[in-house]
Amino acid sequence: RSWIVWEEEGRYPDVIVELMSPSTASADIGKKKDLYERTFRTQDYFVYDPFHGESLQGWHLNRNQDYEELAADERGWLWCESLGLWLGTWDGQLRRENASWLRFYEPDGNLVLLPEEVAERERAEKEQERERANRAESDVQRLRERLQQLGIDPDTVSDS
Repeated sequence: RSWIVWEEEGRYPDVIVELMSPSTASADIGKKKDLYERTFRTQDYFVYDPFHGESLQGWHLNRNQDYEELAADERGWLWCESLGLWLGTWDGQLRRENASWLRFYEPDGNLVLLPEEVAERERAEKEQERERANRAESDVQRLRERLQQLGIDPDTVSDS
């Protein structure tokens, strides 16, 4: 939620993402942007107003140590050089709320999952695997029963 320089051994953040509101917007793209550029030397700085969907802006510190505004790609995403990730909006449900969320994407465009999304995906994969194992077990049982109906002892059948 916050960065405390003295708790980070004097190190400033490489990336800052500000969520703006009407009351902070002018400071976020004015005083704060200047502070991050000139004092912090933050490599990538982004601002986003969640109340006005098309408001993602970003800057990257260039070779001259000046912020250069980033151009959005055709999806409206901005490239974060420091992280090697895209930053863009995603419409969906998080924590039981449907909204347009600011999310990171891998270079190939895949969404970077949040820890709870990873856990949910793993739970779903385990459930699918359990269902596959149950189906396979049922298939084996049916085959054993069919062999017995044909007068063949399933325990004597070999795979050779």
